[in-house]
Amino acid sequence: MATASFRWILQLHKDVPKAARFYAQGLDFSVNVVTLRWAELQSGPLKLALMQSPSDHVVSEKGYSSLLSFTVTDINTSISKLMELGAELDGAIKYEVHGKVASVRCLDGHVLGLYEPS
Repeated sequence: MATASFRWILQLHKDVPKAARFYAQGLDFSVNVVTLRWAELQSGPLKLALMQSPSDHVVSEKGYSSLLSFTVTDINTSISKLMELGAELDGAIKYEVHGKVASVRCLDGHVLGLYEPS
């Protein structure tokens, strides 16, 4: 029996319901719980918890945050959906031998990596 098991990844956000909508509509996460201060979402075995930031400063605009990486079936469609929800493309889409990769900054500056295999 393992002494520890993975519970969830936590991100801080200024507006938790808006961030939950971003992940639900942009990346098809299912929403298990959402309140003004806390949300729990799920995508397959990945659990993502969103908590209201205790201050206005969450992630600096040009700083680094944790990187959540997602495999998508169509990177262009995914980027378009995420940008409609407030994300910004962070550099150009790269066309690698193994597939397309891109980074976007989502709400409050968190970085998401997108990968579309060849």
